[in-house]
Amino acid sequence: MSKTLKIAKPLSNAEEARIQQMIAADPDAPEATDAELAQARPFADAFPALAESIKRARGRPPVASPRQHVSLRLDADVIAKFKATGKGWQTRINDVLKDAKL
Repeated sequence: MSKTLKIAKPLSNAEEARIQQMIAADPDAPEATDAELAQARPFADAFPALAESIKRARGRPPVASPRQHVSLRLDADVIAKFKATGKGWQTRINDVLKDAKL
């Protein structure tokens, strides 16, 4: 697949007319009349139950006690050992610090 962006050349008047003619001739997608457009309502107003059922939350759900971002300098060998244990190494460091009797 090419990564270069191909810019489409502008349509000629004849090509535009042919495309508009094909759109107008499509029996499955008739153009809306002015009367139909005047009666149009937003989807959520026309189908409130359906709109509510497909609404989805954005982002992560809130947590009871969110973690705070800090900058902490640790020895390279400490970080290497925790990273070697796989995914979740930062959580494991957090657990070790919580369990420490300070």
